[in-house]
This record gives sequence, C-alpha cells and structure tokens, in this order.
Amino acid sequence: MKSKVLFLLIGLAVGGLAGWLTRPQAAEVSFLGLKVEVQGDQAAAPGDKTLTTGQAQHVGVCALIGALLGFGVGFMADRRRG
Repeated sequence: MKSKVLFLLIGLAVGGLAGWLTRPQAAEVSFLGLKVEVQGDQAAAPGDKTLTTGQAQHVGVCALIGALLGFGVGFMADRRRG
C-alpha cells in the first residue's frame, strides 16, 4: 500500500512539472465581461508566472495522467512484492 501512495505522489509531482514546463503560450483578455483566451503553438516562457484557465487545465490534465501512471507503477510494484 505504501508503494502505491508513494508512486502516486511521485507521478503527480512529475506530471505537474511536465505540464508546467509544456504549458502552451497564451494570452487572456477580459473586456466588458467577455473573456477571450488565445493560445500559441509554442511552450510558454519559463519566467512567466501567470496562468490562464487553459494553461491551468493543461497542467491539471498532465498531473492527473502522471498520477495515474504512478499509481499503476505502484500497483505493479505491490503485486511483485506480494
């Protein structure tokens, strides 16, 4: 059980970091209650600390995928031990 949780947390952290580093370049403009977001093809600059809604979703999906992969690795490690 401990290895499942450990690999889940490692996968979550690695997935979140990968999502942060590969988040798309985006600009968000709000005008008269209308929010418009434009995304580019390239990754955002590492110095850019702001997150748009689309970028946050990208990081969240990558973290979720990493967590699922980590849980799967932990599950396989538990089965080999048991």
